[in-house]
Amino acid sequence: MRASSFQYTYYGSRAHAGEVSTFLRHTLSANLRLEAEGQRKTPICIWGRHGIGKTEMVQDLASELGYDFRYIAPAQFEEMGDLLGMPAIEGKQTVFRAPAWVPDTEGPGILLIDDVNRADLRILRGLMQLLQNYELVSWALPPKWQIVLTANPDGGDYAVTPMDDAMLTRMMHITMEFDAKAWARWASRSGVDARGIGFVLTYPEVVSGKRTTARSLVQFFDAIVDIPDLRKQLPLVRHLGNACLDEETVAAFVAYVQQDLKQLIAPEDICHTADFPSIRDRLSAMVDGDTLRVDILATIVTRLVHYLTEKVEHLDEQALANIKAFLLLDFLPNDLRLMMAQELSAADRAPLQPLLSDPEVALLILDGM
Repeated sequence: MRASSFQYTYYGSRAHAGEVSTFLRHTLSANLRLEAEGQRKTPICIWGRHGIGKTEMVQDLASELGYDFRYIAPAQFEEMGDLLGMPAIEGKQTVFRAPAWVPDTEGPGILLIDDVNRADLRILRGLMQLLQNYELVSWALPPKWQIVLTANPDGGDYAVTPMDDAMLTRMMHITMEFDAKAWARWASRSGVDARGIGFVLTYPEVVSGKRTTARSLVQFFDAIVDIPDLRKQLPLVRHLGNACLDEETVAAFVAYVQQDLKQLIAPEDICHTADFPSIRDRLSAMVDGDTLRVDILATIVTRLVHYLTEKVEHLDEQALANIKAFLLLDFLPNDLRLMMAQELSAADRAPLQPLLSDPEVALLILDGM
């Protein structure tokens, strides 16, 4: 059953990973300011379906910011002692020794409470004081530590424990949704098989199944990276796909391979060729038949935009001329042409300035506004 068959309950705005990261950065910074002023920090809860990268995004952000990081999965807690710690006698008082997962040095740091609403109701209730005051019974989080939670949505096929209003109002909320372009930028930086990136950009709708998620797709792409010719090993590719993906996704990938879409022209070839007319002829043969293959062109455009806005540090005159020639291809649909020109303009990167200041390209951008 596809995700759309359920009426999920989310909280906060719906945003892709890049927007969620921006939201987190801002809120973490605001919390540190509030703490310095003696005010209360607010935990952040990221909602979203399984396997879209919520946990990895928080880990990556902590690393980028130079924050310490601790992780707990309260669904694994069986006793309140896993949360509160164990009792001990100090003088004439009983106190609780903090569990091993509690940080004992000053931050900044992030305590990630992963899949919080998969915890038992008793554990959820026990978390209330931690979310409110950053402390539990006899121990407290050190200064400059912040709490980020992840949660799966209510109202569907997830085995989750609903959170009541008293708990929900102790947090700020945002919902993370899969976005193929944002994922492709991450995947390109992370070295994911380029054939897999092209597949997701061509068929972004596949990332919405029970077993097919961004996480399971990366598992599959990692499994095929050592297979140079996928067509020659289709039975193995099919078995590897069936091991971690929905049947519909595997069928789409097999068709993708059989149609040679894995051989899409790479962004580097477009930019750095000394013979752009040959690239134009290859593109035309690939897409300009009885029916224009807009899906292939859209994938090539998206990958080219990612390459120019994420990787390139310098573009020589030949590369700039090639990109301009690509933008002006007569079989490139106007909406794709304008989208590419506007995204390059919005990136505001120095290597692209000579291209964007070209009169023909500038007029193209202005016409689309």
